[in-house]
Amino acid sequence: MKYGTAASLAMVLLAYWFRSPGESGLDDRLDTVLSSLLRAESKVGMNNARPRVAIGLGGCVDVIVDGVTLLNKIGLPPTGQPLHHDYIENADQLAQSFAYFFAPGAASERFVMNDTLFSQLVEASRELPGNRWVIGGNAPVMAGRMATEGCDVLLGGSFSPDFADVLSQHITVAGNVVEEPDIHLILEYPSGATWGQYTARRANRYIVHSDDHNPYLASLQDFAVKLQDFHPDLLVVGGLQMMDSFPFQQGEREALLSRLGSLLSSSSPRTGVHFEMASFVDEGLMGDLLRLVLPHADSLGMNEQELPNLLSLLRGSNITVLSDPNPRVATVLDQMRALYRLVNQRYRDANEDSDVGAYATSAKGRLLTRLHVHTLAFQAMIVTRGSQWKNTMSAVAKASLTANRHVCGSPDIDPSKARLIMDESFSVSNQEGSQRIPLEETRPVSCWDEDDYEICVAPVLVCTEVYQTAGGGDNISAAGLVLQI
Repeated sequence: MKYGTAASLAMVLLAYWFRSPGESGLDDRLDTVLSSLLRAESKVGMNNARPRVAIGLGGCVDVIVDGVTLLNKIGLPPTGQPLHHDYIENADQLAQSFAYFFAPGAASERFVMNDTLFSQLVEASRELPGNRWVIGGNAPVMAGRMATEGCDVLLGGSFSPDFADVLSQHITVAGNVVEEPDIHLILEYPSGATWGQYTARRANRYIVHSDDHNPYLASLQDFAVKLQDFHPDLLVVGGLQMMDSFPFQQGEREALLSRLGSLLSSSSPRTGVHFEMASFVDEGLMGDLLRLVLPHADSLGMNEQELPNLLSLLRGSNITVLSDPNPRVATVLDQMRALYRLVNQRYRDANEDSDVGAYATSAKGRLLTRLHVHTLAFQAMIVTRGSQWKNTMSAVAKASLTANRHVCGSPDIDPSKARLIMDESFSVSNQEGSQRIPLEETRPVSCWDEDDYEICVAPVLVCTEVYQTAGGGDNISAAGLVLQI
């Protein structure tokens, strides 16, 4: 049993003995859900051999600050006009974009075209008390989680010598050494935070960047070379949102993604390929991803904003910039089913003239056999029966627990700093007459079969004393994958 699991069980016992009588009903329920999730997580463990995972691409330094404090520091007043912008060119657009996502508490990430403005933000962040500088980027964050959970990792990314030195000994870097790494500013805010007339409905973050290295997939060539001898059990790709709204030369982005697609298509059919979605607003980039990258992945991970965005594009509609940050289970499951069907129909259409199976080397791309969606209130997963992905129930439980561990900043889950916001029962679909499933405290992970797949749903013990939301999705997705390879 891992230390975090044992310590969390101890927390449950301590909370039981020291609670006041009036709190007992709610606390008993929370304690039971926690202990049940911990049991579900520990039902399966890692094999003696450490799984080998290759993760790309990119990396950065995350500078984490309080968002409202930073905007006040640079003298940026609250705007009276919240607006969506694909990218940020000036301070007014920054205020409008921040307000647009701040009030509903929706995660967002935007490219700053204005170097002077971005430098001003970085310098102001340096002066703020409590700022934190950590290794960031989808790939390094997922690599760190997987190394912690018992994997050997090949990481494709460009880092400065100082930051490469603090990576886990189980992470091997494939990429260029850079003296000045890309910087991402993470503007965190807690639930109930105020900025002028705006109040955040939930804790989240607004991220701005002005990258030089990541949009060009600078580590791709070295990553591809080292991948040949690494023989991974799982290949993970993320961080491609750094290409969003970036001013490439004509055809440059497509050429880069074509090279990435070729790398993915050349991987062994026995190697799982996972693509981690992100905040995309550039329809041209999304079109390239749908054509050149996603067909080569058999696993997808995303949050409640990214799911309807991708689904809308697959249906031929426009990008959805902002969706419900607190969707119901039934809504998410219906969207997941639709996405699963559409992606696999695209695979079948691409291979309709060829007599190939899902894992044949001559097939154009791969069938989608795993879909993981993480929300504030719950985790949901669809896994094709008979596919290579195993231990779905335990994986969903682990993802749920990791959400609390990361956001609270501790491997030990303290039930006094958590709450359940998932409904006490949920419909499996918005269709009339759909089954309702109760949340059972002793069996909080609900799993059932439909069509050719299994669905599992688990509640999240939502952290009430937030340490950090940035990197939450990457940690959650990585933790869920660990038990399934």
